[in-house]
Amino acid sequence: MDEIGLFPLGIVLLPSEHVPLHIFEPRYRELIAECLEEQQEFGLIYADGDGVREVGTRARVIDVLEEFSDGRLNVVVEGGARFRVERLTRGRSFLTAVVVPAPDGYERADPDTATRACESFRALAALAGAELDELDETASQLSFELAAQVELPSDAKQELLELDEEQHRLELVIGLLDTVREALLAVRELGEHAKTNGSRRPQTS
Repeated sequence: MDEIGLFPLGIVLLPSEHVPLHIFEPRYRELIAECLEEQQEFGLIYADGDGVREVGTRARVIDVLEEFSDGRLNVVVEGGARFRVERLTRGRSFLTAVVVPAPDGYERADPDTATRACESFRALAALAGAELDELDETASQLSFELAAQVELPSDAKQELLELDEEQHRLELVIGLLDTVREALLAVRELGEHAKTNGSRRPQTS
C-alpha cells in the first residue's frame, strides 16, 4: 500500500498517455510543486457528477511548459500504473488516499485480437490522415497505447481503465476505434452532401 496525493478531474489519464494540465487552484499548485521537488507521482482520478472513481492512474510531470507570476502552471503529465483507492486520508490541503496497484490479468491476449486492434487503429489513422508510428502488436498494454492516441469520451476511457484483462481491453478498444471511424466517415459524407447541395443551380420556372 502507498499513500499519494490525488488530483480529481473530469478527464481520464490512460497509462502511457500524455496530457497537458493547467494548474491554478492553490491546493493543486501545492501538490504539483511537491511532486516536482521530490520527483514523486500523484494520482489522477476521474470525477464527475457521480463522484470520484476508485480506479485511477499514477501520473508524473514530464514537462513544465509555463510558470506564471501568480503561481499557476502549465504542465504535461504522463500516465503510469493503474491504482485502486483503498481509503481516503486526511491532513493535507489536497485529497490524499491509500492506494494499491490495480491487478492486471496474467493471461496473454489473443494475438488475433491484438492484430485486429492494430488494423482498426491503422484504418482510423488513414482516414484522419495522421502519421503512424510502428505498432508493437505484442506490447503487454497495447490497448492503452492505442486508446491514448485517440480522442475518446471520458466514460469510455474510464471503462477501459477499470478492465484488468488485456483481452477484454483490446476488444473494447476495437469497438471504440471502429465507432470513432464510423462517426468520422458520417461527418465526411454529410460534408460532401452539403457541398453537392450547395453547388446546385437554382431552378427556374
